[in-house]
Amino acid sequence: MSTASLSAVILAAGQGTRMKSVLPKVLHPLAGRPMVSYPVDRTVALGCLQTVLVIGHGADQVRQALAGTDCRFALQAEQLGTGHALLCAREELDGFSGDLLLLCGDVPLLTDDSLKRLLARHRQTDALVTVMTAKLADPTGYGRIVRGDDGSVQAIVEHKDADESQRAIDEINTGIYLFRAPFVFEALERVGCDNAQGEYYLTDVVAAAVKAGGRVEAVVLEDAAEAMGINDRCQLAAAEAVLRRRINEQLMRSGVTLTDPRTTYIDAGVAIGPDTVVLPGCVIKGESRIGSGCTIGPNVVIDSCAIADDVRVKAGSVLTESEIGAGTDVGPMAHLRPGTVLAGDNKIGNFVETKKAVIGQGSKASHLTYLGDCELGTGVNIGCGTITCNYDGVSKHRTIIEDDVFVGSDTQFVAPVRIGRGSLIGAGSTITRDVPADALALSRAEQKTIEGWVSRKRGKKKD
Repeated sequence: MSTASLSAVILAAGQGTRMKSVLPKVLHPLAGRPMVSYPVDRTVALGCLQTVLVIGHGADQVRQALAGTDCRFALQAEQLGTGHALLCAREELDGFSGDLLLLCGDVPLLTDDSLKRLLARHRQTDALVTVMTAKLADPTGYGRIVRGDDGSVQAIVEHKDADESQRAIDEINTGIYLFRAPFVFEALERVGCDNAQGEYYLTDVVAAAVKAGGRVEAVVLEDAAEAMGINDRCQLAAAEAVLRRRINEQLMRSGVTLTDPRTTYIDAGVAIGPDTVVLPGCVIKGESRIGSGCTIGPNVVIDSCAIADDVRVKAGSVLTESEIGAGTDVGPMAHLRPGTVLAGDNKIGNFVETKKAVIGQGSKASHLTYLGDCELGTGVNIGCGTITCNYDGVSKHRTIIEDDVFVGSDTQFVAPVRIGRGSLIGAGSTITRDVPADALALSRAEQKTIEGWVSRKRGKKKD
């Protein structure tokens, strides 16, 4: 399919008052991404030469959210209808001539396949306008599609203007169009805004095309839910449910096991390898990458992490902006904070917290430990209750533990400190100075035993 003369306009200027939010409506997140990013993705998939976003409310925020895209922006300072919004994009399209796709920033569920069908029908019939439609059991409130004997669209009649026979029509206008440009701009300028609301209506372009003897076509969505617009938090939640179901189904078809998809929440930017099992209650966010043969959960939260093959993340663990090497066990109830890097074959056990910790191959911290601002070599064993004391009240300092060090339980490393290769730290020690390689270091007080002390103490109490 040729897309050499296809551009797009996305309407994203509305305030969205029913969202009751300071955030522009089109920036509310859906499956981990701004709502407006979904129609932008559709224009990229279709190969549009140019994509212009018409912005208004929260314009600077929208620009910032889409700064990494090739989108152009047109400001609709005064909102005078959807037709006026499209006219605002004309200058940014720089004399474009060809097919112009009109999408809405608050309609995020459209699929590539549906838009390809729309484009194919538009070009096959040489239409001036092609509108995306849907069939609803209850079309109340929507504009009805009135077709002629040959199936072409003769008019779009708003519900309030429709007669009894027209209200019986179940095919409705979704507000998604393909126009031929520059015809659409010329038609909008001709029809103007001489009406009670003083607004420009896109449906007037349909009437202008029919009057000019041009063809107006319609393509019916196979799934009417694709045209769902989002105006409040209830609709936002409904759209989120649709997206998450699509994400989960796609993952399962690619070889990932989700034991309970209904309670598994995975963002749109996540990738998971085959033969990985995700147990109930898991939330996987951001651009996380999970390899093959992993087991995740139950009730695990993973945010923006890179996880290699054959990793097991056990119940209740929370991982954020961390890298996990192959063959590693994490949890249960472990907390990996940003900057954690595990080389592989590691064990980070229950109630272990890490932060900016780089941990070498095969090193382990099995339970009740804090490792922050530190670097561990290979084959290090961290005993229960170990703490890297990284903060002196003013600055953070690093602890470096070299290869094959054994750390006894209940040890504190007061950073900055370096522990040499192959050394052993006695349990209960507070280490404040560097330890050379192959050394034994311990700092606990010498044990003192006083025989008979307890019985004598008890005897005094009785007296």
